[in-house]
Amino acid sequence: MPPLVPPPATISPQRSPVTTRRKQIYKGKTMDITSMAIIPLLLGSLGLFGLYRLLQRLRTRAYLQDAVVLITGATSGLGKECAKVFYAAGSQLVLCGRDRERLQDVVRELASMAKKTVKTHKPHAVTFDLSDTEAVASAVGEILKCVGHVDILINNAGISYRGTILDTEVDVDRTLMETNYFGPVALTKALLPSMIKKRSGHIVVISSVQGRISIPFRSAYAASKHATQAFFDCLRAEMQQYEIEVTVVSPGYIQTNLSLNAVTANGSRYGVMDKNTAEGRTPEDVAKVVLKAVGEKKKEVLVAGLLPTFAVYLRTLAPKLFFTLMAARAKKERKTKES
Repeated sequence: MPPLVPPPATISPQRSPVTTRRKQIYKGKTMDITSMAIIPLLLGSLGLFGLYRLLQRLRTRAYLQDAVVLITGATSGLGKECAKVFYAAGSQLVLCGRDRERLQDVVRELASMAKKTVKTHKPHAVTFDLSDTEAVASAVGEILKCVGHVDILINNAGISYRGTILDTEVDVDRTLMETNYFGPVALTKALLPSMIKKRSGHIVVISSVQGRISIPFRSAYAASKHATQAFFDCLRAEMQQYEIEVTVVSPGYIQTNLSLNAVTANGSRYGVMDKNTAEGRTPEDVAKVVLKAVGEKKKEVLVAGLLPTFAVYLRTLAPKLFFTLMAARAKKERKTKES
């Protein structure tokens, strides 16, 4: 038997310096070509995006300049801040509220604002109670007689509520619905014929996150905002044929007097600044969002933090979990009030 001889070791062929150099040169050229292709692509994308944003700003400016904008609840809070940003954009304002003197204060404040490059207009002030449908119809007649038409209607006025369902009088539910739902509906319906005649117009409503979800001890408010959301969603579809835009803005908590002026179960004033309200977004910031949403003709805007936004989607995607969390919240709030 011949002795076992181990197989010869496999010797990998060594690459010649010339081959290695060629591969390095080829790799370098490939990287150079890739870099040369990516950089112009990135620069071109940035340029196109910048051009798009510029055109968008110019279109927004043209849309708002000289437009007749009617704002309800313009004496304070978000309504007042909306008046400021639309005035600065060159819109012709019609400011509405229940207190004539406070409306005149806003008019004077706007007049004292530093003038920019845009042409501004002296605002008109119209006093009426939004919860009185007859007063709304009369006010619209006065407004159309004064300015001829309304291009953009911002339904902003509203009241809030705090209380348990068991303790809340039905009259309180009616009060919330009259101001937050029937008022904007009546005003919108009164202005629609003139917009349809022109085949142009923009209806904006300041709703709430609570028009999308309901939280404990806010039943009357959430119900009025749910109704508002539903009505203006229908309006958007029906007005498409007349080229009339509808925008629903749904903010979360805003640093206004909404909770201070909220009504309670027996109709009295709440008079407390909630912690969540005090820590909410500033009305100035939300007013800028409203201006942008109108200028870009957005259908719907949710202006809320991470948790409220998450809750809106949770209500749709995992309703059982959402209901469990709301029940736990109600239990926690009830214990806090009782302690």
